[in-house]
Amino acid sequence: MLIAFIVTVATFLVFSFIHFAAKKKKPFKRALLSMVLGLLTLGVVDLLSGLTGVYIPVTWLTMGTSLVGGIPGVALLVLLSAF
Repeated sequence: MLIAFIVTVATFLVFSFIHFAAKKKKPFKRALLSMVLGLLTLGVVDLLSGLTGVYIPVTWLTMGTSLVGGIPGVALLVLLSAF
């Protein structure tokens, strides 16, 4: 559990630095938004799995991937589940 917290904080700081280096306004808000959108996208894919036939189990690994990768991370999980 501690490792998951450390990875989450480190990811947030890396995303914040990337947004800061790109001279974006409000880098912390953008970093948090990227991470939250990834988790929400995973939730939407899970909720719609009955309709779409795409099932991604919600585990620590998939939540970590969606947290770190954001929406592109979830898209990668969807593509990998297709194979």
